[in-house]
Amino acid sequence: MSGALEFREAIREAIIEEMERDESVVFFGEDVAAEQGGVFAVTPHIQEHFGESRMFDTPISELALAGAAFGAAVSGLRPIIEIMFGDFMGLAMDSLVNQSAKYWYISNEQRSVPLVVRSAVGGGGRFGAMHSQTHATWFQGVPGLKIAFPSSPAEAKGLLKAAIRDDNPVIFLEHKRLYSVRGPAPDAGEVLPLGRARVARRGKDVTVVSAGKGVVDALEAADLLAGDGMEAEVIDLRTLRPIDLDTVLESVARTNRVLAVEEGPATGGWGSGLLGRIAEQGLHDLDDAWLLATAELPIPYSPTLEDAFIPGADAIASAVRARAGIAVS
Repeated sequence: MSGALEFREAIREAIIEEMERDESVVFFGEDVAAEQGGVFAVTPHIQEHFGESRMFDTPISELALAGAAFGAAVSGLRPIIEIMFGDFMGLAMDSLVNQSAKYWYISNEQRSVPLVVRSAVGGGGRFGAMHSQTHATWFQGVPGLKIAFPSSPAEAKGLLKAAIRDDNPVIFLEHKRLYSVRGPAPDAGEVLPLGRARVARRGKDVTVVSAGKGVVDALEAADLLAGDGMEAEVIDLRTLRPIDLDTVLESVARTNRVLAVEEGPATGGWGSGLLGRIAEQGLHDLDDAWLLATAELPIPYSPTLEDAFIPGADAIASAVRARAGIAVS
């Protein structure tokens, strides 16, 4: 890797490079062609590169967006669509869950559906209960869909390029609190495989597993725990479907303890499901396993309440210390 790249720039570069590489890639969504590049300033000036036939704004209708993407995908294009806030993915459920995810199967493997749905997710931005959810688990149990959730600029670029090239529909989640984060740029042309986690930090005392911004918080928590003499290993899942259980199990075999950190409620969450699979397949290596998630409540709007609601670095470190019996004065 060389140089530095902002998360939003990484997303933009991946889109431009894939549109240049493959003329069948098209991009459309709500306010994406605006001069500022949408609410989060991710896609400015892309239309200038490719014209209105390959990149354009649409009406505010998530169902229409998803339906158009499905039709385009089965007709030979590779559409990328942006649903501005992931909270409104519920409006696109029929096209994504009942059509896009199943078409490969019901067409007797005659038609793939290569589409990508980009969405901003997550709390901490003071957007309130209806614009701050992380909706990955809405799609967790749907065969035929893939779910990517990058944690850094390099991961965002490499995973998005892979998602665009994939022949399956991919839900691509972008945490709002990461858009302004800068990090090392990936090597030119690097494409990261979907379904393969990475060990973001090595350790021997406990495994902390997360995705998206949770990985950033887990790495910060590992620094805090190092001051207590604990070495935390951090696993970045990268994709929530398919989930790379092998990498997690290999880590748990080394540390014997695992904490899953999820920005969302425990009920129906990916964290609970992952811990269950670890217990099923790695119980002989397991001394302790637990989950740090949000309360079973909508995300509060108050800055003070929202900060306390989301499991950040301090909460992760405190959870590990409490489990290990480490007192902090």
